[in-house]
Amino acid sequence: MTVPAISREALIEAMTFRHATKVFDPARHISEEDFNTILEAARLSPSSFGFEPWQILVIDTPEQREKLREFSWGANGKFSGSTGQLGTASRFMVILTHTEKQMRHDSDYLQTFMRDIKQLPEDALAFRTTAYKTFQVSDFKITSPEQISDWAGKQAYIALANMMTAAALLGIDSCPIEGFDMDEANRVAREDYGVDTDKYRVCVMAAFGYRASEPSVEKTRRPMAQIVRTI
Repeated sequence: MTVPAISREALIEAMTFRHATKVFDPARHISEEDFNTILEAARLSPSSFGFEPWQILVIDTPEQREKLREFSWGANGKFSGSTGQLGTASRFMVILTHTEKQMRHDSDYLQTFMRDIKQLPEDALAFRTTAYKTFQVSDFKITSPEQISDWAGKQAYIALANMMTAAALLGIDSCPIEGFDMDEANRVAREDYGVDTDKYRVCVMAAFGYRASEPSVEKTRRPMAQIVRTI
């Protein structure tokens, strides 16, 4: 498959355009086609061992979003003087990650995933399981429930980054959100959104839409010489 190349200038322009949008224009809505493209960027994202340890909850109705407001200070407009991303974003999502129950090397979930999704034959499945056990237990020492969930969260952030980049290339704004009470978020996920929190936990939130105004400050980043060291 040959992929048409995007110009370097267009790519950098999109990355420069992207910023953490605090207030969106509530009158502008992302088309279903564009939003499905953003979601497809997540679906096609890479992950360690190809295990895709994430699930995306799209929270569209105002009533469901309001259940997050009290404890989601990063999305409720506390620092913007508005209703925040919860009240203005065209699309709002909560990204979940798999817990230790599903991501342990010996879990039934992973065996089923490798058979049904990866379509691995039994000999390849056994090899992959052994390799993952070595990685998890010996190489990275990811063994406790907290360590496994944190590792899964790192994979979810790859999908999140790809969604934000895809959005920017489409001229759509976004904002990743970590400003919330994790315990309360998991409670709402369980009690109001029907999430089995034995299998999934809240990782991060994200909002997508169109900016209400241009950023008031210029994007700042460290120079390349402070970021990259070639040996």
